[in-house]
This record gives sequence, structure tokens and C-alpha cells, in this order.
Amino acid sequence: MTATHTATATDQEARADMTDTAHRPQALTVGESRASDRVASLLAEMTLDEKLAQLVGWWVDQGADNVAPMQGEMASSGDYEQATRHGLGHLTRVYGTRPVDPAERASWLWREQRRLRDETRLGIPALVHEECLTGLAAWQAATFPTPLAWGASFDPELVEQMARLIGGSMRDLGVHQGLAPVLDVIRDPRWGRVDECIAEDPYVVGTIGTAYVTGLQSAGVHATLKHFVGYSTSAAGRNHAPAQVGPRFVEDVLLPPFEMAVLDGGVRSVMNSYAEIDGVPVAGSPSYLTDVLRRRWGFDGVVVSDYFSVAFLQVMHAVAADRGEAAALALEAGIDVELPTGDAYLEPLAERVRSGQVDEALVDRAVLRVLAEKEELGLLDETFETPPPTSIDLDSAEHRAVARRLADESVVVLTNDGVLPLVRGGAGTGVDGAGGAGGAGAGPASVAVVGPNGDSAEALMGCYSFVNHVLAHHPGVPLGIELPTVADGLRAELPTAEVVVESGCDVEGDDRSRIDAAAEAARGAEVAVVIVGDRAGLFGRGTVGEGNDVESLELPGVQRELVEAVVATGTPTVVVVLSGRPYAIGWAISGEWAPAAVVQAFFPGEEGGAAVAGVLTGSVEPSGHLPVSLPRSAGAQPFSYLHPVLGGPSEVTSADSTPVLPFGHGLSYTSWRRSDLVVDSADVPAGGSFVASVTVANTGDRPGTDLVQLYAHDVVGSVTRPVAQLLGYARVTLDPGQEARVAFRVPTSRLALTDRHHRRVVEPGDVELWVGGSCAERETESAVRITGEAYAVTIADERIVGVEIEALAGV
Repeated sequence: MTATHTATATDQEARADMTDTAHRPQALTVGESRASDRVASLLAEMTLDEKLAQLVGWWVDQGADNVAPMQGEMASSGDYEQATRHGLGHLTRVYGTRPVDPAERASWLWREQRRLRDETRLGIPALVHEECLTGLAAWQAATFPTPLAWGASFDPELVEQMARLIGGSMRDLGVHQGLAPVLDVIRDPRWGRVDECIAEDPYVVGTIGTAYVTGLQSAGVHATLKHFVGYSTSAAGRNHAPAQVGPRFVEDVLLPPFEMAVLDGGVRSVMNSYAEIDGVPVAGSPSYLTDVLRRRWGFDGVVVSDYFSVAFLQVMHAVAADRGEAAALALEAGIDVELPTGDAYLEPLAERVRSGQVDEALVDRAVLRVLAEKEELGLLDETFETPPPTSIDLDSAEHRAVARRLADESVVVLTNDGVLPLVRGGAGTGVDGAGGAGGAGAGPASVAVVGPNGDSAEALMGCYSFVNHVLAHHPGVPLGIELPTVADGLRAELPTAEVVVESGCDVEGDDRSRIDAAAEAARGAEVAVVIVGDRAGLFGRGTVGEGNDVESLELPGVQRELVEAVVATGTPTVVVVLSGRPYAIGWAISGEWAPAAVVQAFFPGEEGGAAVAGVLTGSVEPSGHLPVSLPRSAGAQPFSYLHPVLGGPSEVTSADSTPVLPFGHGLSYTSWRRSDLVVDSADVPAGGSFVASVTVANTGDRPGTDLVQLYAHDVVGSVTRPVAQLLGYARVTLDPGQEARVAFRVPTSRLALTDRHHRRVVEPGDVELWVGGSCAERETESAVRITGEAYAVTIADERIVGVEIEALAGV
């Protein structure tokens, strides 16, 4: 779509709004804030020390383990009661730093809140925050699938249910704020934090992330968006490396998920990114933290710093000479609360305020926001009269049922020559619910479960699970929850089969001494299941996770050699990749060493072993799809399916970035037909909407769930446009022979772009539409023409595609 336009003063202002040369934010006065009279009166009573105390956290167990970047170097010291004499803004990870009995720690927290209420002058309780990305990061709490698995499920409603359960557990323990979800759009699988992200598509990230926000906040716990913004675009996938991206890329790819969670999800907190964008650290950038977040989107919640990121303005970015200058930069930019502790916002900031170098009105602005959040959460009225219960169940049957269903839906069958499902003669029961043990038909008499992840509970969970995040430092402490492995799941699914387990090798390292034994076990079995992949950890401990970035996308260690040794035995072989990132496994997808089937499971959580086994045997019908492209090689990164023509293969380069398997790919045990894609109107005005309808039919002999994917290509634009863009998606469950009509109501804002004058617009022109099994498959096609003048998109415009599904007669 093209549009001609002459630059105006308005365009110049819009351009300035995206750069750090924009006008500096002014401190809000009491009258300008949305604070209540009560909060304003409370602020008027406060001394500077009492104000600053509300703007920092205190990490009671900070010295326990290394669970944050540079934690050892940045550790605070001092007496806790002395440090809280003026009050306290946040208590940092009182459950999530070391294994503590939940009920005992809840009792301690209740007493501590009473002390703050009764023994500080103003009696303001602390807000308690915790990590909660894959469930509350606490001992004995449920561990759900990692966010990359949420993306593979393409099921926002189920993610919302999960988040509601997580929020309920947090409220039971006296926790008020959760540091999730992560809305970074994946650009480079070499980055270690990919398993914390949802997808490489901004719309998928936005819809699923917003569902998480809705679920968590419905339980009375404030969600925190992270990491705003640009973190996932770090150079070469290296953690904290500079993000060299332009303002158009930020606007069109990185910001939309956050915009959706703010405007449609009503999120109450945002955390800054560690990134620097074009040389300016986000922690010191009012352009993003104030101009975009507050002025453009109207966000009125609290911005908290990622751990130590205020101090990092001095010690890592070197844009501040000392902690005081770092505090001034962050506070003016729009960071209200320094987490995890007050490295910069206490004495260093106090000195600058007292000397007149920092306007106290900036402090007041942040304090008003913090007090308003505490009032909203009920903390200003809380009397803490009733002690917490002496027994708290953080992993109930309901938690496990949702964990199982989400794990079921997230498993992706990449290839299958017919070896799967392992059990013949009956369809599974796990299309939209947990599968049952044992299939209806005959399964293999013997199975060799081979690989380092076949009988490993830790292999089922991501970096921010409590088991891998914290318990790895406490080897003698029980896991605290039931974590059946894939081998356990196969024993339950195949109760009469002989299941032999051989590790073959470790996830990391070059020890090949056990490969022969694993191959021999496979040779003697009817089928071999080789389970390889990752081990999540932090900062060099493990193969994926925060700080665990890689230069190669080959399977870690000698796992490929193990797979090839098993395939060489001639035994039908299924490879299962349990990982936190997609690997370059083209050799396993096709060619001499390709196994009979390949299955991808992104850290599927506490019920993941049973879910993977259910998919393998067929008691669960596979319905997961790739939320990221399966990479060709590390050298082809960064890559996204959202690339313009010259971002893919072409005649002008000998390098091929085409992924091994495309975004949206996922196989089923039944067969599907998508047909008759039509649009309700061939012409639609820019700023309007259209309805695209398609028929989907289950043409196989098993029930199943299809992911109906509607894609578009803007044929000609004023700036280059992606060759494919997901407009909307829907999970559709059908019995054999059943069909349905799926209608997508698409606002043209889904086709918005940032034009040459840095306006967010919908341009007139022709748009190709198609539906298929992935972004690369055009099974049924149509087109629409956007008419009229270029339409300037505002925050009032719709962002979400509506979906209606009508069941039709059988095929």
C-alpha cells in the first residue's frame, strides 16, 4: 500500500517523540497526578527519607544465591530493621531466593508487615514482589510450561487460566506484584533468554501476553511487563549487548505487544529493559519510559527497574559518573522504583536532592505513583489482623490439570513418517484436555528411552522455574513437587511394555563413553525414543537461560552423535527435543540421519513428561505449532518470518536464511483441508475493518485441533513490508468428517506501518490474504484493497482480531 505525503510540523513532532532529543519530561505535581486526596495528604506528611524509602526494595535473602546479573558485585549490606526505619517500598523475593517453607515464610511476612504498620511513623506496609513467569517461583509451587510453550499452544484463554491460578497462589502468600510476563519479541535464538519469550510474532506475543496480564490481575496481583523495550534485539544474541535498531523497527515490531498489554490488558506495572537502543540505555530514556509509555499510551501505573539497572547506568553503560547521577537519570526518565534494593535511590539520590541538583518534585511524582499502587492493592487499609493459614497448597489438582492441558497443547510434531502415534487402533482423548493412560490399541512391546533428558525432571523446566533457578544451588533439598519424567510418562502410557532407559551422554560435554550402550539398547527395542535438548540455568550454568547465550545452534555436547548412533541401528527412532530455544536440526528433519519422527517440546513444565508421552502414544492429539522459525544455522541469525523480500533468499546472495521449518508449522495425527477463503468486501476504507472467512475440515479418521492461521502481504508500501504477516489465528477442534466456518474480523490497523515521516498509518493499496498450515503455505487465497487516504492510527483503534467459529455439516 502506498501513500504520498508532505512532511509537516506534526510529523516533525512525531519524529522527535521517538528520539532522545524529545522534550524532557516535567515532574508531575500533586494536582497533575491521578492520586487520591488520601495519597496526596500522605505525601505532604513525608520527609525526604520517608519518600525515598518508598522508592526502593530490600532483598532480605540477597546473599543466598546468584539469581540476578552481577548479584555478588552489587550486593547490599546493612541491618534490615535499620534500613526500614523510614518504611519500605518493596520486599524483594521473600519466597523466591532460597527454599523456604511457604507457610512459615507467610507467617514471617505477616509479622513483618505488622511491624512496618505499627513501628514506622507512617505505618505503610511493603509491597511484596516475586518472579512468576512459569508459576510462582517458590518452593513447592506449581511449575507450568515456559512462555515459548505458551506460544506453541496459540491458546490465550488457557494462558489466562494459568495466570489466574498463579495469581491466586501469590495472594494466598501475601504477594502483591509478579514480575511477568516477558513481551520481548524473539529475533535471535542464540540469545539465552529465548525460553522466557512467547514468539517471534508481535501479535502472538501481544495476545498471549495480554491474556497472562488479565489472568494474573484478576486474582488481585499486579502484573509487570518486561523488558520494556528492545532487550531481545541485542547484538549477536548476547545478553545486555547493544540493540542497534531503528525507530521504525521499534515502533512496528517491538512496541505493539506492550501497547496491547497496556491498553487492552490494563497492566499496572512495567519494568525497563537492560538494553541500550542506538547508544541510549532504556533505563535513562524518557523517550520510552515517559513519552511513549505515559504520554502516548496513558499508562498510569508504576515503572520498576530491572534488577540493578539503575546502578548499571554507571557501572556498565558508563553514562553516569556515580550512583547519584545514575539515580537522577533514571528518575527523570520515568523509573519510579529501584529494584531489588536501594543502591542509587537512597543516599546517592538524597544527596542530590538536598544539594538542589535534583528537583524533589521528581521524587514526589514517583512516590505518588507508588502510594497510589499500594492504595489500589488495599495495602493502606490492611490491618493484618488475621494470620495466614498454617498450610498452603501451591500445587493443587487444579494447578496440575491446567499445567497438563497447556503442556499437551504445546507439543509440536515436526516430522512423522507414520511411526507416530506409537499406539494404534484408537484415537486420543487429549485434544482439549489431559490424555488418559494407555491407548485403545496395541503399542510396542519394548521401548528404549535414550538421551540425557529422557529421565530428567529438570529438563522439563525453564530458567525461571524454582527448580532450575534456585534449587540448583541446594542439591540436598527435595524438589517439592511431583515431576514425572518422559520415561515415567511412557511407563504409564505403555504399562505392558518393557521400557529401558539409557542416558547415552550428558547434555553438555564430550563424554562419548555411554553412546554404545545406548545404541545397543535401541537395537534390542521395538522403537527408540531419543530425548535430547537443553538444561536451563543462569550465567554459565546450563545451556540456555539468562546469561547462557551461544555462538552455535547445534545441539549441545555430543547429542547429535548420540542420535545418529541410534538411527544407525535401524530401529524406528523418534527424537524428542526438550529445549528452551529452537536448534538447527535440519539434519534430523531430512537426509541420511533423519529419524522416523521429530517432536519439539519447549520446556513443558511439571506435567510435561506425561504430555510428551501422551503425544507419542496418541492418547493426546498433537496440536502445537512453532511460535518461532526452526533455524537453518547460527549464521542465518537474526531471522524472522516477518522479513521483507531481501531478508530472505534471493539471487543477489549465496547465503540462504530460509528456515528448516517455518513459523506456524505443526503436524497432526489427522488431516486437514482449508478452503474457500473469502472477504466480505473487496474494498475497505483505511481505518475500517473487513471479515475474512475460511472453511476448515477434518478429513482424517481422528479428532483433532487445527490452528487456523490468516496471513497477509502488503503488496506495495511506502516502506518495505514483510513477505508474510500473521493477521489472526484460531484453534478449531473438530471430529473426523466435521467442518467449520471460521470468520476473522480484521481491523485494518493490523496492517499499520510507520511511514517515511514516522507516522503510524494504514496506507491504501492491495493486500494478499491466505490461510495455510504455516506462514509458508498458501492453501487458500483471497485479496482485499484498502481505499482512501492514509489513515493515522491512534490508541483508540482496535488492535485485536475478532474470531467467530460456526460448526457446519460433515465433510
